[in-house]
Amino acid sequence: MRCPFCGHDETQVKDSRPSEDGAAIRRRRSCPSCEGRFTTFERVQLRELTILKRSGRRTPFDRDKLARSLSIALRKRPVEPERVERMISTITRQLESMGETELPSSTIGELIMKHLKQLDDVAYVRYASVYRDFKETDDFARFLGEEGLSETPEDR
Repeated sequence: MRCPFCGHDETQVKDSRPSEDGAAIRRRRSCPSCEGRFTTFERVQLRELTILKRSGRRTPFDRDKLARSLSIALRKRPVEPERVERMISTITRQLESMGETELPSSTIGELIMKHLKQLDDVAYVRYASVYRDFKETDDFARFLGEEGLSETPEDR
């Protein structure tokens, strides 16, 4: 593994342990050249996924992009990072096990919304507002009415 600090080709593994409920291995590494320390994660990848965008463009699936979009939706929400990481791993595994190597971006968006709805209502609405391209407050009201999220806890 190449050192991210100095670019040296060989680094040493100092510690390895299971992470994400055994779905990944976390490795602490050090560089013998610059003595920098960093962490890497090793995950099983069932297949290379390509995402077909609405514009027709194709891009490789990026787990980090999924994590970034979820972190934006979940910003300042009381959700433990471990639950978010488990959700990212679950979504990735579901996508990889669909049997297709090329998936429309809408498939990913709907899968994310399904998982966010179970995790946190506010993050779900935040994500939906971008994913469904809300333009005005009526879009929020319509969406909340459709999803049954506009009820107060006492109404449920």
